[in-house]
Amino acid sequence: MLSDIEIAQSRTPQHIKLIAEKLNISADHLEYYGKFKSKLPLELIDESKVANSNLILVTAINPTPAGEGKTTMTIGLTEGLNKIGKKAMAVLREPSLGPVFGVKGGAAGGGFSQVIPMEDINLHFTGDFSAVEKANNLLAALIDNNIQNKKDNNLNIDPRTVTWKRVMDMNDRALRQTVIALGGKNGGMPRESGFNITAASEVMAILCMSKNIKDLKEKCGNIYIGSTYDGQPVFARDLKAHGAMAALLKDAIKPNLVQTLEGNPVIIHGGPFANIAQGTNTILATKMGMSLSEYVVTEAGFGADLGAEKFLNIKCGYAGISPKCVLIVATVRALKYHGGVDVKELKNENVEALKLGFCNLEKHIENIRSYGIPPVVVINKFYADTDAEVKTLIEMVEAKGASIAIGAGFEKGGEGMQDIAHKVVEAIASTSGKHTPTYDWNDTVENKLNAIATKIYGASKVEYTPKAMTDLKKIYKLGFDKLPICMAKTQYSLTDDPKKIGRPSGFHITVREFEFATGAGFIIPVCGEMMRMPGLPQIPSAEAIDIDENGKISGLF
Repeated sequence: MLSDIEIAQSRTPQHIKLIAEKLNISADHLEYYGKFKSKLPLELIDESKVANSNLILVTAINPTPAGEGKTTMTIGLTEGLNKIGKKAMAVLREPSLGPVFGVKGGAAGGGFSQVIPMEDINLHFTGDFSAVEKANNLLAALIDNNIQNKKDNNLNIDPRTVTWKRVMDMNDRALRQTVIALGGKNGGMPRESGFNITAASEVMAILCMSKNIKDLKEKCGNIYIGSTYDGQPVFARDLKAHGAMAALLKDAIKPNLVQTLEGNPVIIHGGPFANIAQGTNTILATKMGMSLSEYVVTEAGFGADLGAEKFLNIKCGYAGISPKCVLIVATVRALKYHGGVDVKELKNENVEALKLGFCNLEKHIENIRSYGIPPVVVINKFYADTDAEVKTLIEMVEAKGASIAIGAGFEKGGEGMQDIAHKVVEAIASTSGKHTPTYDWNDTVENKLNAIATKIYGASKVEYTPKAMTDLKKIYKLGFDKLPICMAKTQYSLTDDPKKIGRPSGFHITVREFEFATGAGFIIPVCGEMMRMPGLPQIPSAEAIDIDENGKISGLF
């Protein structure tokens, strides 16, 4: 069987101007990055068309080591919708080099449901991540320069309060905690700091939440970086950093146009993770897709308890949009894992374990319904899934009154996704298109947190460490309490403990501390052992990636 990269390299992409023509975009509007990639101007966004487009959100059950294939299903559904005569396009996030070289590999789909050029998309793409990294690190340099400079324009920043870290787009656990500014007087003021991965930068979150360049610059200025010695808050605008930061992002703010294996248009833009950030592409990319196409398929990272919750409660609130259908991706083997089966045994038939693990999917179905949106379940079918297992899963989903179909996008592309495409169109026809958020932004921080924990996760209580209580007091003092909540929580469980799979009950969610993303416009309760700089696994994916003397890349997946 061909690998993902071999399948991608077996197709010759169409020139990007031909893809743009399918969206009625003239060649004059394209900013070319070679023959197969282009940036699009923001003027293509038309709010009147946004209101009439059909937005479809793709989410999933809690992820497992067995994999779910959410991006593959997103791309496959786009192909399937076009196969049944609908004008559809996908809007996705950009891959981070951390997962590409770490465990997950690429994020451009799989099998015959991929976005191309696959190598470019997974490796650097159009440089957006680099621009975010540079803007983030410029602010870090300006902070330390101001601390060092005791004469002119000194803001009296207390180094002990500085929360801003440098970033790089790589998994590097050695940089999580560092001591900077060593070397005596010329080295600056020594202090503890560290690195985050670029996808976790607030600048990435800001890029994804901005409406235009002016809004982007204002949001960069609103970044909270720490306090003065007398306790006054310091923002990036106080350092006069926001203009230069926005200048570095002037091209990164423009969405990127590429194509699927079947020649359908795809916009890829922005790349925050969903366990430590909002986990969805930019508002600008989504609105541009909705301006250009009848149906727009987008995805939110990890399970519906994280990516979908943040999409619906944060992104939709700021963007003024609402999906008309939510597709929940599930696999037989992942549900068996949630039912207690060891990863090594997932290929063996086990209907009873499937029944036990179904509770995880059941909770996500209930959660999507709580927003007032019809859920459609798609089974990402694998070769080892037996007829008995698939039949059992279909019966259990239908018993819950939800629509379900098998998705064969990995194996057959759009041809294998037509059934699910019809189900999605039917679901859209049955909805009013406006969802109900989980909480009111104007409520207290505690009540908003409690709503997410009890309604979405199924927790019985939220607890706060002493550090979190101190942070909470600061949130109210600084007036950040009316911002929405962006939970930082393990993706592997509905709880804050990755080992508690399935559908636990009676558990408590513990908030360790709060982080303030005042530029992006949300506050971040950090639960459990969440970290913003991942580490590489024992055998990184990077070890399999290579390039030959002709420049042909291999090993990406």
